[in-house]
Amino acid sequence: MESEYLHIQTPLIESPELTHIVGIPVFLKLDALQPTGSFKIRGIGACCVKAKSRNCTHLIASSGGNAGLAVAYAGKKLGLKVSVVVPETTPDFMRHLIKQEGAEVIVHGTEWVFANELALKMAKEDGCAFIHPFDDPSIWDGHSTLIRELSQDMKQKPGAIICVVGGGGLLIGILQGLHAVGWEDVPIIAVETQGAHSLNNAILQGEWIELHGGITSIAKSLGARKVAEEAFAWTKKHKIISVVVSDKEALDACSKFAEHQKVLVEPACGAGLAILYNPEHYNKYCKQLNLNNIVAVVCGGSVVTLEYLDTWKKQLELIN
Repeated sequence: MESEYLHIQTPLIESPELTHIVGIPVFLKLDALQPTGSFKIRGIGACCVKAKSRNCTHLIASSGGNAGLAVAYAGKKLGLKVSVVVPETTPDFMRHLIKQEGAEVIVHGTEWVFANELALKMAKEDGCAFIHPFDDPSIWDGHSTLIRELSQDMKQKPGAIICVVGGGGLLIGILQGLHAVGWEDVPIIAVETQGAHSLNNAILQGEWIELHGGITSIAKSLGARKVAEEAFAWTKKHKIISVVVSDKEALDACSKFAEHQKVLVEPACGAGLAILYNPEHYNKYCKQLNLNNIVAVVCGGSVVTLEYLDTWKKQLELIN
């Protein structure tokens, strides 16, 4: 019988460096160590397994990033054909990683929205299933396994959990997981970068709306103009502290994390770590909670290289 999930159980470790910086135990849930380099395989793997159970033979995705790579990996594991439609802006090394998993890569359009339109048309064919990057109940269920693992590994309840938000799939899964294990009172520090702050914008406006002006942040993995409606709905029924950091803070956190933990992560992941590396943010958003520990979800990401980090930093210097 096929497993319901395709991810691995990742380590939970205490970070001596971050513990020293903030003054309480800081635990890292290292989902950067998933087979595809990010948390995405939790939810997308579950979604692909379900698609196969419905007799799907061809998976279609429209992400040139972590979601597309996760679909490609899942398809290989499940013995299914995979086509990933990516925009022209997708880096060559990401196209290569997706092809390396045996998937067909189709380059279409100057932006993700155009690639997505083609993917949706392709998915109408018999035997095909479109795998959304974040807005699907099967994906949320897969992401909730992260909390099930935490409940097994932690000797005490988390004081708070730091989670980055793009489309909101990980956030929804974490919230569902917290309520499933009886941790309904654990607050979430939901972090976005300026220019990709769709959730923060919706919370401030008090309605589920699109981010005006589009995505301008370098953290493209957080680049959903509108979060999943379910993510916004959770802000009304759980303590979620929305925080926005700058691209520079996210990049600085990536560099420091690589130095301290020897793990390279995307700026999208660095955004969450920036809360811990920046005393101003930690004191403003976390100290008031009187925490006895904090967990940061190190969601990872494959759309990063040392060269890319350097290029992004130089771009920011030119802008500023």
